[in-house]
Amino acid sequence: MTRKAILLGAAAGMALASAATAERGSDGNVNIIYWQAPSILNPFLTGGTKDTEAASLILEPLARYDASGNLTTWLVDEIPTVENGGVAEDLTSITWKITPGIVWSDGTPFTAKDVKFTADYCMDPDGGCAQLTKFENVSDVEVIDDLTVKVNFSVPTPFPYGPFVGVENPILQAAQFADCTGARASECTEENFGPIGTGPFVVTDFRPNDVIQFAANENYRDPNKPAFATVTFKGGGDATAAGRAVMETGEFDYAWNLQLAPDVIAKMQEGGKGTPVAGFGPLVERIMLNQTNPSAELDADTRSTAKAPHPFLTDPAVYNAMSLAIDRPLLVEIGYGQAGKVSCNWVPAPEIFASTSMTCDTQDIEGAKKMLEDAGYVDTDGDGVRETPEGLPMKILYQTSTNAVRQDFQALIKQWWSEIGIDAELRNINASVFFGGDPGSPDTFQKFYADVEMYANTFSGTDPQSYLGNMICDKAPRPETQWQGENISRWCSDEYEALYAELGKTSDINKRAEIGKKLNDMAVQGGAMIPLVHRGRISAHSNTLGGVELNVWDSELWNIADWHRKTGS
Repeated sequence: MTRKAILLGAAAGMALASAATAERGSDGNVNIIYWQAPSILNPFLTGGTKDTEAASLILEPLARYDASGNLTTWLVDEIPTVENGGVAEDLTSITWKITPGIVWSDGTPFTAKDVKFTADYCMDPDGGCAQLTKFENVSDVEVIDDLTVKVNFSVPTPFPYGPFVGVENPILQAAQFADCTGARASECTEENFGPIGTGPFVVTDFRPNDVIQFAANENYRDPNKPAFATVTFKGGGDATAAGRAVMETGEFDYAWNLQLAPDVIAKMQEGGKGTPVAGFGPLVERIMLNQTNPSAELDADTRSTAKAPHPFLTDPAVYNAMSLAIDRPLLVEIGYGQAGKVSCNWVPAPEIFASTSMTCDTQDIEGAKKMLEDAGYVDTDGDGVRETPEGLPMKILYQTSTNAVRQDFQALIKQWWSEIGIDAELRNINASVFFGGDPGSPDTFQKFYADVEMYANTFSGTDPQSYLGNMICDKAPRPETQWQGENISRWCSDEYEALYAELGKTSDINKRAEIGKKLNDMAVQGGAMIPLVHRGRISAHSNTLGGVELNVWDSELWNIADWHRKTGS
């Protein structure tokens, strides 16, 4: 173990010890700011990180990933494996044994029935569950007894830790959500805004896209935690204001996802009130390419669905030229500095899963032009915009969330694309709306009423199987799924699906990594997306806040029960 690792471990241990000696609620209030405001507190009905992380104060999985990416127990005492008998030798089931004595925040027992209910809730075909990939190949979930639940798979599953693991896959209380299954899932406002959980806090007031008030869960399993009596969770604004509120003014204790230029963060730190923290996980800023036609002239059942293919973005000559025109090193320099790296990959980490088969760090405008010319895309009327062989102008709508770095990226990429004859109209949408997942909104990233859109996302843990499953054809958001789903581009490949099925049957880590790399390459080279930057996650915390361990593999708030106010600060 390195000296750095030893020091980090020692620091974490001291923080936990300090928190453990405090009495529940003895440290008053902690102020958190997420400039992308949560709009719902049910992770099964949203693809937004800001929603799932806010919900993680309340709802918990059976197991999760720690700050080092290790699978760790949470509501169980042991991670099931083949060696300890928890995973069947034929890899067709996993049995979880719940820690005795855990209760919901309303004082009722947490049981295996709640776990089974959660699986049935998400797997309901009419429910539009945003986390359905986590239940890939699950045939059913059995209640063995009150504290034992068995997940059965339809095929051997070497990595059985999809269901009930990580921030996106917590347990819902069966009693609370009993009348919220299927098509009714999105209609249960009271439940989705105020879920009952086993976590360290409970919701006392939720104003979507604004503020959430939490109070310590009086029935939390550790009688000395959480140290904070209340949490004020402010949403909205922008990354600049959030960073200043922690590092310059000290108004807030924690600011999430400071997507800011490095010199801006350094200047804020001079304020002396807070400290930035950073870590590299699998977070990638990318441009998603709509495989379907987003034209407003089409009806809702056709627009942005497989019923209407995109008129030119499915052509390799087009998306390869668009990628070739981008100067990724410049994007890294202006947007992230040392907190960014050029990425050609959808899955850049862990290292064993990172493909090395592609290069994309050199811009080639002339090469991109020739690629389009050779494919028959020419500017016939001399207006600077090429036309397709069918005569359609190559004009696209390029959308993203409102953020200074993203708008800088948009402006540069628009210019580069204009140089190769593609005209991009720019649009930015409030992040709380863009990532909100409201099936009634035309502006969500899932609905994708644009030709291309830019954002970043990531996955829990260090195995990307479920994440790679996001490109399965039937995971595309569409009207019948309440516009929920992980296959945002609506990209579809039978070859990809066959190889993904092989991943689900493969146990050897090196073979899994090789398959994962091939899947990554197929999606990128097949035109599902244009990766741009492998982003480090940067947040900031007050100098008076102890116990913070930045976690890039799960929720950043994963250990908020251990947060505390430093003495003498």
